[in-house]
Amino acid sequence: MLKISIQEKGKAKTVQADSLVIGVHDPPELSGIAADINEELDGLLATLQESKEIQGARGKITSTHTKGQLGVDRLCLVGLGKKVNLDADAFRTAASRAVTATRTGKGTRIAWHLDNTLNLSIEEQARAITEGTLLASYDPGSWKTIDPRPQPIEEIIFVGEEAGSSLPAAERAKLICEWTNYTRRLVDAPANEVTPAFLADEASRIASEYPELECEIWGPEEITQSGMGAFAAVGQGSSNTARMIILRWRGQDDPISPILGLVGKGITFDTGGISIKPSARMADMKGDMAGAAAVIGAMGAIASLEISTSVVAVIAASENMVGSNSYRPGDILTAKNGKTVEVTNTDAEGRLVMADALTYCREQGATHILDIATLTGAVVVALGDFYAGLMGNDQPWIDTVIEAAKVSGDHAWQLPLHTTYRRHIGSTYADFKNS
Repeated sequence: MLKISIQEKGKAKTVQADSLVIGVHDPPELSGIAADINEELDGLLATLQESKEIQGARGKITSTHTKGQLGVDRLCLVGLGKKVNLDADAFRTAASRAVTATRTGKGTRIAWHLDNTLNLSIEEQARAITEGTLLASYDPGSWKTIDPRPQPIEEIIFVGEEAGSSLPAAERAKLICEWTNYTRRLVDAPANEVTPAFLADEASRIASEYPELECEIWGPEEITQSGMGAFAAVGQGSSNTARMIILRWRGQDDPISPILGLVGKGITFDTGGISIKPSARMADMKGDMAGAAAVIGAMGAIASLEISTSVVAVIAASENMVGSNSYRPGDILTAKNGKTVEVTNTDAEGRLVMADALTYCREQGATHILDIATLTGAVVVALGDFYAGLMGNDQPWIDTVIEAAKVSGDHAWQLPLHTTYRRHIGSTYADFKNS
């Protein structure tokens, strides 16, 4: 468990830690804390600057041992980029580089100097540093049995005269990132561990820890009886039967307040069904439940933070397998809203499970819905790995989500959803086709 500490009094040279991190800009200059440290190290930083070993470009790092001249073993000067472009992402990136450098030296305690002269507040600096540190500390190889495993960072120490004011923001960021890393582990876990039933058990376990968080689980019979013909069809070829997971967080008792709906795609393994995928990279399809994992993690964070907004989360968890009872290309399904769907490709299963989940979420009173899904790799082709694709039919709500994504560092880019595209899902036999 990461500890966050504050040192407001005394100079940075008195900090006891494995690494002391100082942000530098492009071009780098030795001023403020860097000038003080340079003096303590008998001009070492000036020498590094003259030889152009200190670089201010975002993400660049210069790491040097202090040889006992400071209270830390290692000094890390990390680039933040140009001052005019300074933002929270720069600090997140810098924090991740500092984690790598500190781990290289087997360190577990990182001190950060917070600079109150920047156009980014002390609170925002601390938040971003905490996020970058925790996210970079995540270990995807937790199933390995060999040693040594990467040492977790155990403590961040924020140094500076106003560092104390940063503690609430840092603690909040810590909580959110712990849930984020929980989500990442769910996504990384193998499909023989994370089944629809496993996701349901996890949601129930989390709900049991928070009295105000309600959890309801449906099995395949309840899914079918509720009229979710599209969702039910996707999972019928698997021995790991589908689950519908509903989580409810009761916020303010105000009938006119918005109700947030979170809908997560939970395909715990996707073979593509009868329209089977190529074998190359099929192992990655254990991650087709990342939307569901994100929603479960988000609900855990929402309950932990005790936010005032009411939230209803709906997760459609299923496997898309090839079996004697699998749904087929050419089948016509009836979705929960009564519309019929011709199946032209069983590997377009995500939109089927999400259609029924979205309908149910709206029936539960959600006024603003966010649908989170690994729906198509074409978005990655279009936008790369930095932006999530975002589509919707309510521009003010889209703008709100984009702004929230920017603040969080998990960026989104709006893609078009024009009515003209409707012609591509027209069917001769049903209301829609699924691909």
